[in-house]
Amino acid sequence: MKKTLKIVFFLIFFFIIFETKSMSSEKKEGIKNFPVNYRAYLYELKKKHPNWEFTAMYTNLDWNNVINEEYANDKNLVPKSYADSWKCMNSGIYNVEIDAGWVNASKKAIEYTMDPRNFLTEKGIFQFEKLTYDPNVNSKNGVEQILYGTEFYNKIVTYKDSNGNEITTNAKYSDLIWNAAVYSGVSPYHLASRIKQEVGPFLSHNSISGIVSGFEGLYNFYNIGATSSTDPLGAIKNGLRYAKDGKGSLSWKEMQNQLIPWNTKERAITGGAVFIGKSYILTGQNTLYLQKFDVNDDRSKNLFWHQYMTNCLAAINESKIIYKAYQSNGMINGSIGFLIPIYNNMPNYPEDSPNIVSSDYEDDETKVYANVTGNLNVRTGPSTSYEILTTVTSNDRFTRIKKGIQNGERWDKVVLENGMVGYVFQSYLKEAPKIIQVTDIGISKSEINLLVNDSLKISAVVIPEDASNKELIWQSENENIAEVIDDGLVIAKSKGTTNIVVSTQDGLVQKKCIVNVIEIEPDVYVEFDQELKIDGDQISNLNLDKLTVREMLARINTNMNLEILKYDDRKLEDDEKIGTGSKLIIKNKDNQVIYQYKFIVYGDVNGDGNINSLDVLVLQKHILEIKLLKGEFLKAGNISRNGTMPSSLDVLKLQKHILEIKLIEQGNKVSLRNMEIKKELDEQEEKNNNDIKEENIENVQENKEKININEIDEKKEENSIENNNVEE
Repeated sequence: MKKTLKIVFFLIFFFIIFETKSMSSEKKEGIKNFPVNYRAYLYELKKKHPNWEFTAMYTNLDWNNVINEEYANDKNLVPKSYADSWKCMNSGIYNVEIDAGWVNASKKAIEYTMDPRNFLTEKGIFQFEKLTYDPNVNSKNGVEQILYGTEFYNKIVTYKDSNGNEITTNAKYSDLIWNAAVYSGVSPYHLASRIKQEVGPFLSHNSISGIVSGFEGLYNFYNIGATSSTDPLGAIKNGLRYAKDGKGSLSWKEMQNQLIPWNTKERAITGGAVFIGKSYILTGQNTLYLQKFDVNDDRSKNLFWHQYMTNCLAAINESKIIYKAYQSNGMINGSIGFLIPIYNNMPNYPEDSPNIVSSDYEDDETKVYANVTGNLNVRTGPSTSYEILTTVTSNDRFTRIKKGIQNGERWDKVVLENGMVGYVFQSYLKEAPKIIQVTDIGISKSEINLLVNDSLKISAVVIPEDASNKELIWQSENENIAEVIDDGLVIAKSKGTTNIVVSTQDGLVQKKCIVNVIEIEPDVYVEFDQELKIDGDQISNLNLDKLTVREMLARINTNMNLEILKYDDRKLEDDEKIGTGSKLIIKNKDNQVIYQYKFIVYGDVNGDGNINSLDVLVLQKHILEIKLLKGEFLKAGNISRNGTMPSSLDVLKLQKHILEIKLIEQGNKVSLRNMEIKKELDEQEEKNNNDIKEENIENVQENKEKININEIDEKKEENSIENNNVEE
């Protein structure tokens, strides 16, 4: 029984350890390891500061859950003086002071301040700076630059003891901060900016004045332990209690390590730095962001509670201070490392600042470009007071996703091609011409057979016809077998098989045609009737009155064996008609196939050798994109042979053929059933075209709406074209 308990305990312990490890954050160095919607911002920073290094911290936390946890009461505060968009509006909570002048933040404010993508800028990035001490990056002069503009700058340290006596030292505040950094392992820049953030620019702040009643001679530069209180000086007194004895919660050893009591400014600055290092920076919360938002589980403890500050904007504000120090000290281009969190299920675009009135914007989805001669700034918000993210030129196209007005000025929210989101002044934007993308390519042949040194032109058109860029690129996968020139002319060079590829300029849409190059033995001859047109492996210019197999074979002279198959590879008997897609098979004396041709009958788009109302129906279905034709059937449907896809003009020619007004040309000559009416037809050509075209348009619309109205004709049509290479 005891052995069983030990095993169960071990399994539970192992499961806990494994589960904790599997959920821990994962860190990956390099911009390529960030999600796509982070990279554009980081590449922009890297371009300006090549020595900066970025590490992705995958928290493995769900974004929505993180926001809900941080939205809990009292975890995130904003000044009461802020606009309502920053403040929690919940009943019973709105404007209730958690600390003097501080109230709960709105959910929007938390979403804005927590989304790292909002702060991947030159100033905002420093809330993600790694905060360990680094003598190669940090300097005492840099500390002074951070203190510039405050009463700490270049100032000798004086303080009052518990009896009110004034003590003057030989050190400056920058000296104390530098020594504290070396002792604690925490960045001196972080310590200096933290002091500015917590106690402000004046030495008279109650946390460091040394004269608060009951706490004379005590100092707390980082407001450690200064928990919120509505009592007068309540938070400050709580911090000074910590400076006195750790609020009674620390062991003697812990008090020794933190140099408590903090009864001199040196002990307070150094001891507080030890506390920050041990409690935060050296245990995984080693950035301003991670100290504000407890989302790194390297401590293997509960998340969302171990947060150094409640001010929702604290990390952002300190980041600006540190940036200024680096810049003023001439160290902005040095080697600086940043650790940036990533969450699961983050929104596509980061939340806007609560200062931006979302109701003043309307959704939009318009392609635009910069209507400028130089560069146009893209900013983090709708005002010149916001940081510049990047610049665009008149050559750049991007998408406007929101348009509106802020503070009397029109600014649009845009998404650049690289995914960066920002704001641009509307007056400098111009709508780009509508771009219609190519969705497909219609190619006249999917496979051809050519003899060595023969050539054949393949035609191709973009779909839809009104696509913005109709340029196509032709390429051969093996130019030793066959090459192709720009207009689709294929030239056979040597025996073998290769592919001819036609693609759009961007390469996103492409089609292939298989090319079989055949080398026929010298003793083989095949002679066609001179009226037949041979184009590569296609035979056209057929006589509509002589389409039987017997009649066709009589027009071919060869010493090889011949047979004719229908498009579905069924052998046609002597009295059966040849139609579009039918194949002439040439075999040698050993009955091996050495070459084949395909027949084209213009107007016969279902392959039965007849031209009638069934072909009209099939062609209409192609035009309406119900069933698309391809290969020889597509070519047979382009009756006008104008190099484009079949259209209503070809339907019109079909109808005129059926009505015996004008027969479809199969070759270069016009074929008329009755030559006596030629003169009359020529005179009435324009009138008939217009009349029948109007009727055709009505028929097309009727067929689109009632394509199955005639079940008998539909059944015939389905039986006759069941396998004739039409494409759903």
